[in-house]
Amino acid sequence: MGDLILSFPLFLWLERTYPGHPIWVVAEEKFFRPLMPLSPQVVYFPWAGLGVLRKEKYELIINLSIRKQAASLAGELSSEGKLGPVSNSDGDAYILGDWQLYRASVVHNNRHNRFHWADLNALDCIPLDTISRTSWSDPRTLHGGDKRIGLFLGASEESKRPTVPFWAELCSEILSRGMKPVLFGGPDETGLGAEVTRAFGGPVLDMTGKLNLGELVAVGQSLQLFITPDTGPMHLAAWSGLKVLNLSMGNVNPWETGPYQNDHYVLRSTMSCAHGCWACSRDRLHCHDPFVPSRIAAIAKSMMRDDKAALLKTSLPGLRLYSSLQRTSGLYKLQHFSGHSSGAGDRLGLFWQEFFGMSFGLWDDAGTKLIWADFSENHPRLAQKMRSHLPGLGSEFSRGLAKSAPLSDNFWNSCPLIIRQFAGYIHLFLQNNNYDRPSWIKVLSLYERLASIVSGS
Repeated sequence: MGDLILSFPLFLWLERTYPGHPIWVVAEEKFFRPLMPLSPQVVYFPWAGLGVLRKEKYELIINLSIRKQAASLAGELSSEGKLGPVSNSDGDAYILGDWQLYRASVVHNNRHNRFHWADLNALDCIPLDTISRTSWSDPRTLHGGDKRIGLFLGASEESKRPTVPFWAELCSEILSRGMKPVLFGGPDETGLGAEVTRAFGGPVLDMTGKLNLGELVAVGQSLQLFITPDTGPMHLAAWSGLKVLNLSMGNVNPWETGPYQNDHYVLRSTMSCAHGCWACSRDRLHCHDPFVPSRIAAIAKSMMRDDKAALLKTSLPGLRLYSSLQRTSGLYKLQHFSGHSSGAGDRLGLFWQEFFGMSFGLWDDAGTKLIWADFSENHPRLAQKMRSHLPGLGSEFSRGLAKSAPLSDNFWNSCPLIIRQFAGYIHLFLQNNNYDRPSWIKVLSLYERLASIVSGS
């Protein structure tokens, strides 16, 4: 559901870029059916309706799915242009589009990715000025009312979900600050709502499993705030104008899947391994520890009042608070708001964002050079580490061009973290093009641009 809602901006941009063209969307019916009243005006097809799709010719097909069935369908249908994973008649799959390939390259390699999925859905086919001209309404700030705070209990994976004791204590902290907690969740969270209610033992309205998505949106109009892990209903709340506090814990990257519209807040652990975490390999989820209910309740009260001065003063040991906004380019950005700054990590993420945006024609190299100069000045040892690794990469790429030899299977993840964003894309790009000579030439061109910037020449 969350992936479908994050496609809504693309649907709007397609309507503006291709006026008068119908937009057909193939998706799981259990996800699109309840979202249809809230969705942009597109025509949804379930997988059972493929017979109708096969009769038509298309101007553009965009495959945002990782399913083999979707790649086969994209390859089978007739279209003037295609983007995303596409299978040919032999069953071989290829990824079409610079940005679709980049998105695939950050699988298990997203530590320094700063592109949001909603933007990556669109960048291959929507002009950047169309994205930058889009205005998203700020979330509602309700005045008066009964100060109800919604708590969405569930998420698709256990690592993303707070525990029952956490939710029970948060209910107590919210109530002690003059606010009223309301529990929400889908049918799978009905038992969880009952557990939280029993553990809390105080007055709380349990709405888990009682509302469909349309009713959740309607009830959300009366809420001051929605506190939620990274989950589909979080994106639904942000889309509908309900103010969101995202408890970003576990194996998620909020730069990729945080609330997309403006002026929502994301709370994230400062642990280095929590940034770009794809799957936790530690003995337990240490990144959950700093999420102390009293701190969350204090943030909630300041957000309810739209008191940014109070938010800046909130003590957040082990946590960072970010706010979502759009910079002048129109792309999603998380602005560090309070808590300990990540310093090198954020600067390096911004550098790679600028580099790939430059490489794929979104902008010139001025921003990339400026950010690298800032990074080099503030983190000279890390900058030197990247410089020292570049000659080896250049030699390996030159050998690859001369011999048309593939890279080793562990090439990208054997590179230092500081350059792995680049190495991961290069590795997948070469594989996607069967290591042909034009792809090696393109790799050397990208390498030379990177080396020129990093060396300052």
